[in-house]
Parts: sequence; structure tokens; C-alpha cells
Amino acid sequence: MATHSMSRREFARLFAMGGSAAILSHQTLLGSKPVRITYPFTSAGTVDWKTVRSQFLMPPELTVLNAANLCPSPAPVLETVYNYTQRLDSEPVPSYRAEMREVKEHTRKQLAEYLKVTPEEILITRNTSESNNWVSNGLDLKAGDEVVIFSDNHPSNNEAWKERGKRFGFIVKEVLPLNPHPGFDYYLEAFEKAMTPRTRVLSFTHLSNTVGDLFPAKELCVMARKRGIITLVDGAQSFGLLDVDLSDIQPDFYSGSAHKWPCGPKETGVLFVNKAIQDRFWPSMYSAYKGREGLAQTHEGLGQRDTPALYAFGQQIEFLRKIGQGKIEERSGDIATKIIEELQKIKGVYIYTPNERALRSAVVTFRPANLKPAKVVKALEEDGIVSASLGGEDWAGVRFSPHFYNSNSDVERAVGAIRRYLRKGL
Repeated sequence: MATHSMSRREFARLFAMGGSAAILSHQTLLGSKPVRITYPFTSAGTVDWKTVRSQFLMPPELTVLNAANLCPSPAPVLETVYNYTQRLDSEPVPSYRAEMREVKEHTRKQLAEYLKVTPEEILITRNTSESNNWVSNGLDLKAGDEVVIFSDNHPSNNEAWKERGKRFGFIVKEVLPLNPHPGFDYYLEAFEKAMTPRTRVLSFTHLSNTVGDLFPAKELCVMARKRGIITLVDGAQSFGLLDVDLSDIQPDFYSGSAHKWPCGPKETGVLFVNKAIQDRFWPSMYSAYKGREGLAQTHEGLGQRDTPALYAFGQQIEFLRKIGQGKIEERSGDIATKIIEELQKIKGVYIYTPNERALRSAVVTFRPANLKPAKVVKALEEDGIVSASLGGEDWAGVRFSPHFYNSNSDVERAVGAIRRYLRKGL
């Protein structure tokens, strides 16, 4: 798909007129000649990352470094959602609705292959938050039981455990983070010390959304399993970024969202439920249109779903698999490494994210000397650079989270802007 260039002023005008919808109209994607996925390989079999970038609607003037929060979807995903929605609304007949329900089962198989598990263990949810809440709501916990969590988990994980603990009387114990990352052995020991004979659940993030600390997921799951403790791995920041093999990690539960690193459609997500734990996991909702495979027959009754989005979810997973998730992980990590290296050259910048590659991936958080992070993020947006600000006392800062659609020129723009702000002020 050819990339269309527009001026900064024109981009701002279109965004003000209606955000992404205005840009879609400007790109004449909807209702135009069908956009097909272009698999970005050179004759030598290597990935052509420029071709990857060309399939996204982001104008060249916009540098998006916010994958930890929201990723844009490539044009073929958007076209799929639009075309199938248009057909569904123009042909709302039983036969087509039945056909569209079948696409959910195809997507389930694609997700299972992608995560290296079985379709019977896959639930298709709306996002990580819903997946996490299904787990905390679906386990029988009583007064005196304990749940061990990592205090830097996402609120959708920690708040759910704490609020249900108040209701049902179980105890929630927290393992505190250290910065800089103290290494895997420290956390293995810290979680082990927090466990007691009353511990029933261990819930932790695979990759933190704050400073990008990576956790030893497999080792923590082995430790918990030996003690008969259920594990929930929050994969919001690893699903679509890391080359995740759940057959190797062997968690009891693993959650993820399509709208982050997978670059999929909004309001689609996944919950893996290990076969070994399924008889202890209760449904959270009861309605029509359940799934056909395994646990989905009892746990996926959510009524009418956005079936075009479910189809596009599978399509995007297939796109990631064609490129190779290992290559995507390497590409994103390399760009993050470049950001860290360039930020280290700027006096006054403190980087919270570990320098060691084995302890992080593609989330980079830093304190921009004496500048207020929120003001820096606002200035970056005005300069066509999308980032995020983090508050709190522990690591107030600016977060860059690059992905496979980014390039070294994006790094130069973003770090150059930080250097300029520190020199001239805001």
C-alpha cells in the first residue's frame, strides 16, 4: 500500500475533525480498492521493515512510540473490520450470522498455534482487563486463603484481587519492586518468601508496563506449581511483543490484549486456561453464542460479539506469524536498545529501564532531568511524537515503547526532541 504524506498542519486539522476516522477518510481506505496484506520479505528472505511500516495508516510525520498503551492496526485489519461489518449490516440474515460465528473458531485455532497450546485452552475475551477479572472472579477463594501479587501489576490485576479479598475474606500479599531491576534471582527469592501453606494464587506481570522489567515467568510458574499454587501471568506487555511459548512457560492462566503489541482490532483479547486447572475455574458470565471448543463451551457466553473484529484478530495473528514473532521481538528490542544508548548520552536523564537486554524488552522509561514528564509528553505530541507519561513517586517519567513498525529515524526524532527540550526548556 502506498504511503500518503501530509503536512503537520493538515494532519492536525484532520485529527481535530475526527481523529482516526478523519485520517481513514483522507487515506480513502474505506470503500476503495481492497487492501491486501503484503508480506514484507526481501528476495533473501529477510524482513523488509519499510514494507511493514507502509501497511500502517500513520503518516510519515508521526512517530508512534506508545505500543505499551495502544498500537495502531495495519490497513488490512481495518479493512477487514469495515468490510465484514458492512456486509453484516447489509445482509443481517441467519446464514451470514452463522458464517461469522464460525470465524471465532478459526481465530481460536490461530491463537492456539501462535501461543503453542490447544484451542480447547483458549478463551477469546475483549482485553487483558476482562481476562484478569475472569480469573479473580472465577476461582473459589475463601477467608484465610492468600493471593500473592506483584505490587507493580496493572490495576486490572491488583485492584480486582484486593476488592474481591475484601468481599470474600482472603488475604492479598504484595511483593514490592526494586529499581533498578535486581535480577531474576532476587524476585524468585522474594516471591518464594511471600508464599505460605495458605497461598492459593500467584499473580504477576510478564513484562511491567511501568519501567519494562521482565520477569522469570517460567521459573515462577514452576515454583508455584510445586506448591500447588495457581498462576496468572499478565501478558498485556508480552503478547504480540515476545515470542511467547505457553507450552514451555506452563502458567495456569495467561492474559493478553489485541490492541497493544499485536496491533489487532480493539476490544479483542485472549485468556489461556491450562487444561490442568479448568475444573476449578467457574464462568463469570452466562449468555448465548458460546464457543465450540473446550472451555469456551461454558465460559464464553458473552452474547452478541463483534464478529468482524474477531476475524480481523485472527488475520493479524497470522500476519505476525508470517513475519516471525522472534524477529518482531528482536526488532523491537533493538530499537529500544538504541533509545537507551542515545538517552544515556544526555546529561541529567535517568533511565529506570534496565540496560541489560535479558531483563527487559521494548519498554523504556526515563526521568527527563528536571522537566515535568507530563509537559514533555505534551510537547512531544505537538512535535508529532507519541509517548506516555508516568506519575507516582517511584518512577515519574516519560515512557517510550517502540515496536516493529518503528525505525532508527524515529529514535533520532524522539531523542533529539528530548535533547532540545533540556537545552531550551519548555
